[in-house]
Amino acid sequence: MRKVLKNEGVQAFLASIICILIGLLIGYVVLLFINPEGAGESILNVIKNFFTWSRPASRLKQFGNTLAKTMPLVLCSLSILFSYKVGLFNIGTAGQYVAGACACLYAALAWKWSWLPCMLLAMICAGLFGAVVGVLKAYCNVNEVISGIMLNWIALYSANTILTNVKEIASPYTLYLNKENPGSMLPTLGLEKLFNGNTNVTIAVPLTVIVAVAVWIILSKTRLGYELKATGNNKNAARYAGMAQNRNIILTLVISGALAGLGASLLYQTGYMRWECTQSSVPSMGFNGIAAAFLGGLHPIGAIFSSFFIQHISDGGQYVNTNFYSSQISDVISSVIIYLCGFVLFIKLTMKRWLAKSEEKKGAKQ
Repeated sequence: MRKVLKNEGVQAFLASIICILIGLLIGYVVLLFINPEGAGESILNVIKNFFTWSRPASRLKQFGNTLAKTMPLVLCSLSILFSYKVGLFNIGTAGQYVAGACACLYAALAWKWSWLPCMLLAMICAGLFGAVVGVLKAYCNVNEVISGIMLNWIALYSANTILTNVKEIASPYTLYLNKENPGSMLPTLGLEKLFNGNTNVTIAVPLTVIVAVAVWIILSKTRLGYELKATGNNKNAARYAGMAQNRNIILTLVISGALAGLGASLLYQTGYMRWECTQSSVPSMGFNGIAAAFLGGLHPIGAIFSSFFIQHISDGGQYVNTNFYSSQISDVISSVIIYLCGFVLFIKLTMKRWLAKSEEKKGAKQ
């Protein structure tokens, strides 16, 4: 049994399960305190999400909506873990995500570009935001957390200003892509037929899986990945070994930003969501990516499953019984679960210490 627990993958899986169960338990306790009558039903509905629908066709359609929002979350979590593996904490992923959303929407609505150029522009603009953080870190030793947070707000209000030019006259939302420029929407490749005609399910699904595998290969199987991780672990040692540590820092954050920008493109170019030009808070997708990255054990493939779970719980919150609770209680429950996802590494460390002590006691007895 101890041999199995020593496996890194098993530890990450168990730590994630523990965090999920604790989060659900706390959410249930919160519901009990507010109104015990509907607590059991509501927490079950959060867990079931689209399974609360009785008709299979409706389940498939809602499942497609969850998938559509999961793909950008996966890309944001890949953005976080890519930089984290290199020793950098890119909290600016949220702002880079905003920059990508602004770029693809403006190109689609103002310039009438097709879907692929819009997507590439989103990645380039988000990558440039990442480059700013990288340059400040590499040459001015500015902490990437500080510069990333500041750029989040710069990106948000810049996007609000720019996208005002392509918004509806009577509302704060941008124009509909399917009406103004259908060619800018991501192709579905026939996937909508599997989800009861839900056109929100697009090329984003297979593309996200391909990107996750590519990130895993780059970090684990290539010289570039080795150099990037070596630079993150010890910048001075990397320089002594002949590595271009400043270039590697900048390159890491450019790639990280491009991943976040791609995530924004995969959401907004489905037409599932429109940008609100009056919003005063950075979209939560970038920050939820932090939880998804850690819940997935900082592994690109694990990020796919953890992102789906987080989005599944977040969407499930809308099925809380509003006869007993306010609509905001769903956000409280999902936020608690997402918050606890950040404790995965702490639980893994606790498990390792427990195993080490067990080995010591076993050795002492022998």
